[in-house]
Amino acid sequence: MAKKTPGNENPNPKTEQLAAHTEESTGEMLTTNQGLLVNDDQNSLKAGNRGPSLLEDFILREKITHFDHERIPERIVHARGSGAHGVFRVYDDSMARYTRAAFLTDPSVETPVFVRFSTVAGSRGSTDLARDVRGFAVKFYTPEGNFDLVGNNIPVFFIQDAVKFPDLIHAAKPEQDHEMPQAATAHDTFWDFISLMPESAHMIMWAMSDRAIPRSYRMMEGFGVHTFRFVNGKGKGCFVKFHWKPLLGVHSVAWDEAQKISGKDPDFHRRDLWEAIEAGHYPEYEFGVQIVAEEDEHKFEFDLLDPTKIIPEELVPVRRIGKLTLNRNPDNFFAETEQVAMHPGHIVPGIDFSNDPLLQGRLFSYTDTQLIRLGGPNFHEIPINRSIEPVHNHQRDGFMRQQINKGKANYNPNSLGGGCPFQAKMADGGFVSYPEKIDAKKVRERSRSFFDHFSQATLFYNSQSEPEKQHIADALSFELGKVVTVAIRQRMLGILTRIDEGLAAKVAGALGMPVPTGPDQPVNHSIPADGNPKDFQPVKVTASVTKSAALSMANTVKNTIKSRKIAILAADGVNGASLNAMKKALAAGGALGVVIAPHLGNIQPAKGEAIPVDQSFLTAASVLFDAVYVPGGENSVAALTINADAVHFLNEAYRHCKAIAADADAEEVLNSTYFGKAPGPGVITGADNAELAQRFTEAIAQHRFWEREQERRVPA
Repeated sequence: MAKKTPGNENPNPKTEQLAAHTEESTGEMLTTNQGLLVNDDQNSLKAGNRGPSLLEDFILREKITHFDHERIPERIVHARGSGAHGVFRVYDDSMARYTRAAFLTDPSVETPVFVRFSTVAGSRGSTDLARDVRGFAVKFYTPEGNFDLVGNNIPVFFIQDAVKFPDLIHAAKPEQDHEMPQAATAHDTFWDFISLMPESAHMIMWAMSDRAIPRSYRMMEGFGVHTFRFVNGKGKGCFVKFHWKPLLGVHSVAWDEAQKISGKDPDFHRRDLWEAIEAGHYPEYEFGVQIVAEEDEHKFEFDLLDPTKIIPEELVPVRRIGKLTLNRNPDNFFAETEQVAMHPGHIVPGIDFSNDPLLQGRLFSYTDTQLIRLGGPNFHEIPINRSIEPVHNHQRDGFMRQQINKGKANYNPNSLGGGCPFQAKMADGGFVSYPEKIDAKKVRERSRSFFDHFSQATLFYNSQSEPEKQHIADALSFELGKVVTVAIRQRMLGILTRIDEGLAAKVAGALGMPVPTGPDQPVNHSIPADGNPKDFQPVKVTASVTKSAALSMANTVKNTIKSRKIAILAADGVNGASLNAMKKALAAGGALGVVIAPHLGNIQPAKGEAIPVDQSFLTAASVLFDAVYVPGGENSVAALTINADAVHFLNEAYRHCKAIAADADAEEVLNSTYFGKAPGPGVITGADNAELAQRFTEAIAQHRFWEREQERRVPA
């Protein structure tokens, strides 16, 4: 029976469809792929018990052959991913004015979805915490067909034209001579390319910011990146940008923390998503749109078709029109998360493309990729990719064809099949491409409206809080510090002078290099072969918006501790009443208190029943938790004060600017740390359990106390 979505007694139609392809082996007998019951799965067929294996052992051959072919080519980019099922519902019918897409105009319809989050540069075996863009791809199973919103957690991209995509990825991937480094852009080939491509300047600011190291997939924004079109029932079009806004807010980790998580738990984001859904803390995102009338296409100082630009929310506010809830984990990672085929060309009536040259190239690339990765043209028949509506057309045969088509006619027009399947009129829901008028020469050129590469990079940097600006400088210093070729570092510093001279000076100081007077000439090396370099130099326009609150995570939601993981450090002799009171207070806010002690099993409190230990210091690490609490109890405090692992745990949490709380009689533990004598913001102590819990939960909701930035450089 299909699972029911929360708050809805109607079964999810996609879950029902997948159920037909789902097998549960509990209590069943072992069979071959042909259904033959297997008597012995432990021994191959031999000529005598010490003799040679026999070629006639069809069970062995089937098993080994299937095993040999279990792996498919991994995605060229976005190879490492994590997926979840969910539902989407629009809030009201107000979008009917702009689009005839049914799932965006009918609030009575709950649309099944599958979402895949991913990193971009690394392989399937790389870490979740690489400094990288994150994919945020959503497949909507609508009654009008599948709509795939294939986006990222960063609203812009490195390049303006798809013809440069292979160059970008070749440069970002491990260097081809020695296949290093994995899942990292801190190397010569990447920065060589970037320093010669000034159109990447805006994206680099985002990639070097904390947006590139999110705390969780549940705490990052998503963007459609490109400008799309809405088309309403009367055929009138408008431009639209798509946004996902997480209800938990947008939060990150510290770079030092990210590197340590990669060693402690490289599956950190995967595990976080899975465990949150299993615990009923369903990730939620509001769907937002920025709508621009066609007559306003050219009213901005930037080009709507330029994928390296955003529309600042001060110019066009984001209208939140619906909510996405992820409420079910996949049953099988390979069958669902690995085989899902997202494609920006999968659209529905009411949504169409713009002439964004990066988007246009992606429409070809995704189809081509799925053909090689999933074995042929029938990847749409894999259960996770199937439309919930029946498919009727004249496309036949090919690798892994599953649909059995009846009748003689496999062509159109036909009379033998009664002319079926019929073409659908627009009034019947048929898709009609937007009739955009085009009158232009066929050229290999780029519009001059794409030539401003720096004003929005400056906008992003100026919009950051001071700690965020410092993080960008630190990230650039780290990345360029890994670059061996001095000329590349010098060229990149020149690019930074066009973004912000203060930023360039900080990075130059860290690299021990002088600040260039300006970028190398020519700045833009991506020009037509017969062009004049002087005619293709970047320009910097006067921006109408110089600072945008939406671009800084300092302004995000900070009113909840829901699904946060809090470490509780304790030992034998702990004050059980204080520990249990704090766990109860954390649970009331939706957070999870995890007891960490010098040993597994149980710890015996000063009074009361034994307390189960969740983790020991051997397996726990502060980087895997959002905050730390130390309860009192004379013997517990004494044990933790001299426990090097406990002291390190606290020092590291302080270094990463996390909230730390301790009972008044546990201050001795804090005094044994590097910061204990002069604790900064976010370190809370108190004797009243209720008051301490309230102050602590309020502090956790703030996520981090970045004002401890300089102080956090403690030995940890």
